[in-house]
Amino acid sequence: MNCFLGRRDGFWECDTCSAVRLESPEAVIKKMVYVLANPVAAGLVRRAQQWPGLWSSPSLIDPPIVAERPAGFFRKLGRMPASATLQLERPPGFETDAAFAERLSEKLREAEDRAATELEADARSFLGAPRVLAQKPYARPAPGEPRRELNPRVACRTRWKRIETLQRLEEFGWAYQAALESWRAGVRDVIFPLGTWLMRVQHAARSQAYG
Repeated sequence: MNCFLGRRDGFWECDTCSAVRLESPEAVIKKMVYVLANPVAAGLVRRAQQWPGLWSSPSLIDPPIVAERPAGFFRKLGRMPASATLQLERPPGFETDAAFAERLSEKLREAEDRAATELEADARSFLGAPRVLAQKPYARPAPGEPRRELNPRVACRTRWKRIETLQRLEEFGWAYQAALESWRAGVRDVIFPLGTWLMRVQHAARSQAYG
């Protein structure tokens, strides 16, 4: 994309990602719908599938997606393959749910209809795909997105389940900090708590195993 837009430097935001733990099937569906319906909620297109950019249709969950190598950047005789295959998977807990894509599509339509109703109530209309494509890549909305707001770690409508999960996250934090202090003191066989990622990947630290 940097090559396509004629720009340099980093393409992705340098801040850490917002990793939210989803503690129920309902929370999983809700977050997926939130992502898929984002162009509609923003008042850009009436149906999310009309979005002219990248969009993961629920219908693509089962069959693999085959992407052909672009002609504008890669060499014809280069070592990159002519095509790449991407297999989308159902989220954990829905592996055997054959109707998952259909239920996700139904919830998505409901979210789209709610967004359209809210837009109509404000006497506004959707921008439409052609006008979206006409926008400048460097344009920014005014006054811009709010900064330094809450960054949730857990998504769950059940209060006690949410409290339990937050308690586990707090316990993980204390255990991780203790293990990190031991590591910094030179103890290389210290066991980090289950869920540790960065220390395992970058420093080959040991951690508790699943099961």
